[in-house]
Amino acid sequence: MPKTGRDKNTKNKAKHAKLMAQKKNKKKSEEALRKQRLKAIIKKANSQDNDD
Repeated sequence: MPKTGRDKNTKNKAKHAKLMAQKKNKKKSEEALRKQRLKAIIKKANSQDNDD
C-alpha cells in the first residue's frame, strides 16, 4: 500500500535546492565584485602611468 499524506523527501529536496542556489548566487556575486575591484585597480594604475 502506498503511503498517504506528504510525499517522501520533497521538503528536504526543496531545502537543498534553495541552499545550493544561495551558494551559487553568493559565488557569482563574489566573482563579479572581484572583477570590479580588479578593473578599478587596473584603471587607477593606467591613469598613474599616463600622468608620468
